[in-house]
Amino acid sequence: MAERFRGYLPVVIDVETAGFNAKTDALLEIAAVTLTMDEQGYLIVDQSFVAEVAPFEGANLEQAALDFTGIDPFSPEREAISELEALELIFKPIRKAVKAHGCKRAILVGHNASFDQGFVNEAAARSDIKRNPFHPFSSFDTATLAGLAYGQTVLAKACDVAGIPFDGKQAHSALYDTEKTAELFCGIINRWKDLGGWDMVLDLQEHD
Repeated sequence: MAERFRGYLPVVIDVETAGFNAKTDALLEIAAVTLTMDEQGYLIVDQSFVAEVAPFEGANLEQAALDFTGIDPFSPEREAISELEALELIFKPIRKAVKAHGCKRAILVGHNASFDQGFVNEAAARSDIKRNPFHPFSSFDTATLAGLAYGQTVLAKACDVAGIPFDGKQAHSALYDTEKTAELFCGIINRWKDLGGWDMVLDLQEHD
């Protein structure tokens, strides 16, 4: 696994937020899916983690965003925790997975990854977390990869073309979207392997 992505461990992330501005708008949910590799070298889903997040002090809450996600930030049923607690809950198993796979760092995989990466980085900075397991700016974007592989950039449509069941009623739940993004990413990487692309790379490396 460490050799497949140049020492980085892909970890799929999805966030649900109260707007588009990572500096001012509240982070409300974060989910992560770690990946591993089977004995045949195929990428597979490993573990899932999710946290409900309480808006940070002074956070902006855009009503249109809340209507879109259906999240009530202050509902007691959410059992929301602070950004610091949520990130440590997510980061701890990611750090453990990075170490277990002999990797040097995690790399974020997301559908429109820069959006998720921006909110993770800003929340980590607000929480004064020094050991963010993710590369600070590199990422894998499944919207781009799906556009290449399937001609679709919307998650639901890309999953449909890829033969991955997608329930629109569960969409915009961080955990559901993360798990579907993980399936999509694994499918694209594994399809490349089946087409001979990865084995071709290994052959070229052996002959260098």
